[in-house]
Amino acid sequence: MKKKKKTRFIFVTGGVMSGIGKGVTTASLGKVLQSYGFRVTAIKVDPYINVDAGTMNPIEHGEVFVTGDGTECDQDIGNYERFLNKELTTDNYITTGRVYQAVINRERNLGYGGRCVEVVPDIPNETISRIKKVAKKNQGDFVLVEIGGTVGEYQNMLFLEAIRMMKLKNPRDVLVILVSYLPLPETIGEMKTKPTQNATRLLNEAGIQPAMIIGRSKVALDKPRRKKISIFCNIDQKDVFANPNVSSIYKIPLIFREEELVKRILKKFDLSPRKKTDLQEWEALVNVIETAKKPVKIGIVGKYFDTGDFTLADSYISVIEAIKHASWFYRRNPEIHWLSSEKYEKDPKTLKELKEYDGIIVPGGFGKRGIEGKIRAIQFCREQKIPFLGLCLGMQLAVIEFARNVVSLDQANSTEFDPQTTYPVIETMEAQKIFLKEKRYGGTMRLGNYDCLVKKGTKSFSAYQSSDFSKEKDGNILTPERHRHRYEFNNSFREELTNKGMIISGLNPQKDLVEIIELKDHPFFIGVQFHPEFQSRPLAPHPLFREFINAAVKNQK
Repeated sequence: MKKKKKTRFIFVTGGVMSGIGKGVTTASLGKVLQSYGFRVTAIKVDPYINVDAGTMNPIEHGEVFVTGDGTECDQDIGNYERFLNKELTTDNYITTGRVYQAVINRERNLGYGGRCVEVVPDIPNETISRIKKVAKKNQGDFVLVEIGGTVGEYQNMLFLEAIRMMKLKNPRDVLVILVSYLPLPETIGEMKTKPTQNATRLLNEAGIQPAMIIGRSKVALDKPRRKKISIFCNIDQKDVFANPNVSSIYKIPLIFREEELVKRILKKFDLSPRKKTDLQEWEALVNVIETAKKPVKIGIVGKYFDTGDFTLADSYISVIEAIKHASWFYRRNPEIHWLSSEKYEKDPKTLKELKEYDGIIVPGGFGKRGIEGKIRAIQFCREQKIPFLGLCLGMQLAVIEFARNVVSLDQANSTEFDPQTTYPVIETMEAQKIFLKEKRYGGTMRLGNYDCLVKKGTKSFSAYQSSDFSKEKDGNILTPERHRHRYEFNNSFREELTNKGMIISGLNPQKDLVEIIELKDHPFFIGVQFHPEFQSRPLAPHPLFREFINAAVKNQK
C-alpha cells in the first residue's frame, strides 16, 4: 500500500500593524523551502466579509490580482506566484465572506443534518477544510498560510481559532510564525520590542504560542533585542529572526538563507533538506538588481496614485514588478515615475514632459476620471514616437485615440464613458450588459485565462517568439493571457481602423475578440486587452514587457 504523503502547515501571522510584509515573508519562506527540494504552495486568508477582492477600491486595498482560473484576489497571491514561479487557483484564496457563504449554503441544504450551526466550531472547521483541500490538491510538502491583518483584531479571531484547532489535533504538523514590527523611534534612538511583546500576548490569548518571531524593522535585530524577545515572548533565542528593510524584496530569500531560518523550521518538523540549497539564479538576479547602474526611465499615466498626502504604488504593484523584471533582464535600473492624467486634462502643455521618459505605460482602471488626459498622453506618444504599452484600459484608450485622430471619428468613445456615443469603438460585451442591468458586479467580468492567437509578422509575434512563454500554432503563436474587464474592441469598426494602419496582431480565436493592437512605423506602440503583468516573473519577464523595455532602452540613443 502506497504511503500517504504528509503535508506540514506553516501559518504566518502579523503583529503591531498591517503592511509590514507578511506576504513577501511568506513568499520568501516558500522560495527557500523550494530551494531545499520541497514542494510548496501558499494560501492567503483575508478577514474581509467580501467574497473576493473584485469590488474593492485599489487605493484602499491595493491591486486586485487575477489568477489563471479567474479569481479576483489579494495582491499577495501575486507575490506567491512570482516567488514560487507557479500558478495558484481560487482554492488558494480564502475570505471571511467565502467561508460564511459556504457554511450558510450548506445549512440551507441541510448539510448539517438539521443541527444548530454555530460560529465556533463551524466557521473554523470550514476554514480548515479549505486549507486541507489545497494540501490534498497540491500533494505538497508544505502549505504556507498567511493570515491577513494583525493578531488581536476581531476580524481574524476565527482564523486564529482554526489554527488553534489544527495545532491541537496535529501539533507536529503545524507551526506558527509571528511577523512583527519593531519600531526605532528617532527621538529615542533604540529599537523597541514592547509592541512585539504585546502582539505575542494577544496571540497567546487566542490559545496560540508562536514557534518563531520574525522581526521587521528598519535595521537588523541585535543580540540584546533578540534576547529580550526570547525572554518576554517565551521562545528560544534561536527562534528570533531578523528581516530588516532591504532595497529589493527579492533579496529576502537570501537573507532567510543566511539566517538559517528554514533550516530551523525543518528541524522543528524533524526533516532534513532534500538537496543542497539551489538559489544560484536568484543570487544572480539580486546581483543584477544591486549592480545595475544605467537607468531606464518609465512613466506610468494613471489615477490610482494618491490617498490624502500619500502616494500608493500598491494599486499597480504587478505592473511595477513586471517593469522591474524586464529592466533587470537588460541589466538596467528601472526608474518609475507616476504621472497624473488629470494634469494633462487641465493643462495640455504639460504633455511635453512625456519626452523626458524612455517609455510610457497606461495601465488598467475603471471610471471616467482622468480618461481624456490619458487619451492625450497616448496621442503624444504616438505622434512623438515614444515607446508605449497600453494595458487593458490603456489598449481601449489607444483605440479611441486612433479612431478620433487618425480615422476622423471625432466623437469615438467607449460606452463605459459615453453610453450614447456616435462611434462606440469600445463597447460592452453582450453578456456583460445583462450583469450591468441587474447590478451584478462581483465576479462577473471577463476574468482569467483566455487564448490569444498572435499573428505572424507582427512585433507582438516577435516578442512572444523569442521567449518560452507560448507555443506556435499554424505559423502563429497561441498563448493564454489573463483578463479583467467588461468592455471590448467593437468589431464593427475593425475594418475602418485597420484600413488606416492599425494592426490587429492578437485575437481570441474562440470569440473573435481583439486582444492586441499595434502600429507600424513606430518604435513600439502596443496595446493589449489583457494583463500581461500578472504572468511576469523575476527570472522570466513577460515578453511584451521585455520588448517594451528593449524599445525604451533603444529610445535613449
